[in-house]
Amino acid sequence: MTATRRSGILLHVTSLPTPFGIGDLGPGAYRFADFLHRSGQKIWQMLPLTPTNLLTGSSPYSSSSAFAGNPMLVSPEKLVEDGLLTKQDLSRAPRFPAGRVDYRLVSSFKASLLSEAWRRFSACSGGLQYDYEGFCRSERHWLDDVAAFGALKTLFGKTPWNRWPEGFRSRRLKILARHVREIAPLIEEEKFRQFVFFRQWAALRSYCKGRGIRVMGDLPCYVQHDSADVWGNPSLFKLDPEGRPAFVAGVPPDYFSRTGQLWGNPVYDWGAHQRSRFAWWVARVRHNLKLFDLVRIDHCRGLISYWEVPAGSRTAARGQWVPAPTSELFRAVMRDSPRDALVAEDLGNIPPDVRDALDRLGLPGMRVLLFAFGSDAGSEHHAPHRHVGKDFVYTGTHDNNTVRGWFEREARKEEKEKLSAYLGRRVPAARVHEAMIRLAMMSVASTAIIPLQDVLGLGEEARMNKPAGRGRWWRWRMTPGQPDWRLERWLLELTGTYGRV
Repeated sequence: MTATRRSGILLHVTSLPTPFGIGDLGPGAYRFADFLHRSGQKIWQMLPLTPTNLLTGSSPYSSSSAFAGNPMLVSPEKLVEDGLLTKQDLSRAPRFPAGRVDYRLVSSFKASLLSEAWRRFSACSGGLQYDYEGFCRSERHWLDDVAAFGALKTLFGKTPWNRWPEGFRSRRLKILARHVREIAPLIEEEKFRQFVFFRQWAALRSYCKGRGIRVMGDLPCYVQHDSADVWGNPSLFKLDPEGRPAFVAGVPPDYFSRTGQLWGNPVYDWGAHQRSRFAWWVARVRHNLKLFDLVRIDHCRGLISYWEVPAGSRTAARGQWVPAPTSELFRAVMRDSPRDALVAEDLGNIPPDVRDALDRLGLPGMRVLLFAFGSDAGSEHHAPHRHVGKDFVYTGTHDNNTVRGWFEREARKEEKEKLSAYLGRRVPAARVHEAMIRLAMMSVASTAIIPLQDVLGLGEEARMNKPAGRGRWWRWRMTPGQPDWRLERWLLELTGTYGRV
C-alpha cells in the first residue's frame, strides 16, 4: 500500500441533496466532488451502488444483483440533457420530505420517469442507440442474467425465484424460449435502465478523476438469496433441493448485538468455487475495480472463516465458524488486481488467527476512533497510538452513531474521561466531532476517512444505520447549502497541517 498521506469523506450517493427525494448521479454529485477538491480531499467513499429493495429496508447491502447499478440513483436532470425526458416531466415530481429519503415515494416516481425515458429511447436512433448496443455487448456476462431476472420478477409479481414455476426456477432454456416474446420488452427495458445508470456513473467517475479524487466503493461479502446471482449460479451456494438456503450468514454476539446478527444471506459452497477457479469472484472483483479506484471488502473476515447458521434459526447465536479457502481465493482475485486497490473491513471481534491471516494478505484494515476509548480488549487496536501506516482510520462508519450522537447518547462516563485524558483536555459535546476529526487527521495511518455527518457536527438524528437494529435506516440526506465554505477552509487547513494535501 502506498505510504502517501491522504484523506477523504464517506458519503453515500443517496444522501446527496436533489429536488427528487434521493441523491443521484446528477448535479448534486458534481457539486460534492467540487467540495472535495476545494477542501483538499482525495477520496470519496460510498456504500454499494447496487439495486435496493423496499422489502429489505432499502439497505444497499441487500441487493438483487452484485453487478447491477441502482436505477433509483439515475439523475432525471441528466436524462433531460440526453433528450430522454423534458423539464415538464420533472415538474410532475411530488413533494418529497427534506433531509431524509422516502424510498416508497421515490421508487414510484423514478420508475415512472425511467419508463417514459425508455419509451422515448425506443423510438429514437443514432449515437445513444449505438452506445446502448455496445454496452449490452460488453457487459453481457452479467447483464443478460440481471435483465432476465428482473423481467421474470415482473412477470411473476415479485415472487422470489425459488417459488417460480419449475422451468423458470431451474432456468430450463426450452421453457424460457417459449416466453421470449412475452418478456423480451421487459428484458430490454431492464437493460436500458442499467445502460443509463452506468453511462451517468462513467461521466461522474471521469469528473472525479479530473478533480484528483479517487472513488472508493464497497463490496459486500454476501449476496441476497432472491437475486440474479443465486438464480443464475445456484451451484455456488449451499441450497436445499427446493432452492432455499440450507444455511445462512451472520455473525455471533458482539458489541453490536447480544444475539449476534442474522443476515439471512445464503453461504457459499466453496468447493464449487474452487472447482471453477473462483471465476464468479474474479469477475465480481474485476467488475468493481472497473467502477472504482478502491474497493472496501465488507465483512472481509467472512472470506477467512464465516459464521454459518442453520436456516430457520431465530437468532445468529446457534452457528459455527467454518473456514474458507482464503489463500486460493485471494491468489485468484488479486492476480489481475492492483495490490493497493482492496481494503479489508476487519471490524468486530477478530481473533488473532484471523488477524494474522489478514496481515498475510497485505490488505490495509480499518481503525475506528469511536471504538478506541472503551474498556474492552479490542479498543487498544483502534487507539491512535496503535495505528500503522497502511491502514485506514475513521472517526466512525455508516454503522456507527455520529461522533456527536455517540458522545451525547451512548458514551459512558469512563469513555468520556478516557477521551479527555487522551486529548489532554475536556471538550464540549458541540465540539467533540472537531477533536475526533483532528485525531484522525494526525494519525500515522496513511488514509483518514471522515463521514460527512461528522464534518457537519450532526447528532444521532443523522445516523445512517444501526446493525441488527429495527427502524427506518439508510434515509439521512444533506439539505441544500451543506457543507458551506467555512467547512471547506477548515478541512483544507487540517489536511495541510497533517500532511494530507
